[in-house]
Order: sequence, then structure tokens, then C-alpha cells
Amino acid sequence: MPRGRLITIEGLDGAGKTTLAASLQAALSERGINVRRLREPGGVQAAERVRELAKDPGLRIGARAEALLYAAARAQLVDEALEPLLDDGVWVLLDRFVDSSLAYQGGGRELGIEPVRAINEFATGGLRPDRTLMLTIDPSLGRARSASRADPLDRLEREADEFFTRIASAYEELAAAEPERVRSVDAAQPPEQVLAAALAAIGDLL
Repeated sequence: MPRGRLITIEGLDGAGKTTLAASLQAALSERGINVRRLREPGGVQAAERVRELAKDPGLRIGARAEALLYAAARAQLVDEALEPLLDDGVWVLLDRFVDSSLAYQGGGRELGIEPVRAINEFATGGLRPDRTLMLTIDPSLGRARSASRADPLDRLEREADEFFTRIASAYEELAAAEPERVRSVDAAQPPEQVLAAALAAIGDLL
């Protein structure tokens, strides 16, 4: 059985990653592909516990501890879900992966991309996406979308504008460094156009 594909969806909060993941899952299923949708941090029970901790606005978590928490949740997801699913030939749509830590903790928290990359190389055992869909959006629009949701803002969503500007810059740097893997999609478009662009970006994998 051919190994499955790992497609990650990245971008700022409010870019529409969850919406795209759901519509892309439906589109791939219609094409007869066995596809599973997961999120980060989370996806398995232990990682979901870490998610609650990392996003709790009532906690003070240092930048290095934050990076390690996300890496720990990621390691559990890889071992418990990602590798077994991919080995079984399942395609996985993953809402965030290593690039999020590189951008949020490496860029946003100013820990540096390479130190954060190193701990995540260990956490993932070197697992890399077959394709990454980078949803690009102006940080102010992303923040406005996040603020309009019914759910209260989490610990990271409450950060200052400069934090998100640094994240956006880091994402741009990552996309420029790996154009074959990372394909940028304009997230300001209507959802149906975002889906069409995403399908075009993974067309060679289908």
C-alpha cells in the first residue's frame, strides 16, 4: 500500500485554516481519497491536554517553555496518530505543524527559527509534510476575524500587534526558503476561491 500524504495548513490566527481543512477534506473524499483531519496542538488525548495548558490565558508560560510544550504535543501526535495513519495509506490534513512553531515561537517570541527547528526535528523524528498550504492574510484582518468569534481569545491571540507582525514575517521567510513544499494561498479571498487555490496547489499529488 502506498504511504499516505501529509498536507499541513499554516497561517496566522483568523486566516481560515480550520474552514479550509474541512472543505478540503470533503473535496478529497469526493475524489475517493481516504483522508483524515487533525489539528495542532491536539489530535490525540495527551496532546489535547497540552493544548488546554498552552492556550490558557490565566497562565504565564515562558517563551522556551511554550516552544517545548508545542514540541511535546507534536511528538505525541506523530507517534500516536500521524505515522500510523500515513503507514496505512491515509492522507492527513493537519491544521498547523512545525512551521507554526518556527513562526510563532521562533519569530513571534524571538527565540530564533533554527533553535526552534532543532527541538522540533527531535520531536517529529524528521517527519516532513508532502505539501504545506500557507494561508496569507494581513495580520490586522486576521485579528479582526479572531475577535469576531464567539469564543474568548486564547493566551496567544491576546498578544500585541507586533507579535503577529513578526509571525507574518517569519511565515514569509519560511515560504520563500522552500517554494516546492510551501504554496501560498491568499486567505482574503472567499472560501470557495481559497479551496480552489488549495486544490490547485496539491494537484501534482493527486
